[in-house]
Amino acid sequence: MKKSTDELLNSLKSKSNLDDYFKENSDQLNFATLPQMLESIIQSKKISKSEAINNSMIEKHYGYQIFQGIKTPSSDKLIMLCIGIGADLTQTEKLLNRIKASPLYAKDGRDAVIMFGLLHKLSVIDINLMLYDRGFDVLE
Repeated sequence: MKKSTDELLNSLKSKSNLDDYFKENSDQLNFATLPQMLESIIQSKKISKSEAINNSMIEKHYGYQIFQGIKTPSSDKLIMLCIGIGADLTQTEKLLNRIKASPLYAKDGRDAVIMFGLLHKLSVIDINLMLYDRGFDVLE
């Protein structure tokens, strides 16, 4: 059964030993690295890394460095990679969280355009055109 964040926090507060917390909640915690999470998504989408990088419009060498864990992308680059992979909004949010980036916020105009693009499976080019047309910074 999935525990809420508050339940996990209360469990953490009640423990005098961190290992006890990890043992009790190991099934609730995410220890996956960004490359592991990306790999899982591309496997589920049945897409190659090369295809994902090409679709994302990220420079090829840099894209492979992200997949290898050599580089940690900016939030824009990660969003572009998510679009290239075909990740959904929830997967994109989890990946943004993994790099400690701010979540997308529907009340922010730029973020709303990006969220719309993710929800409707638009390409990086299409999302950038929508951003540009509305006066927002494009993904780069």
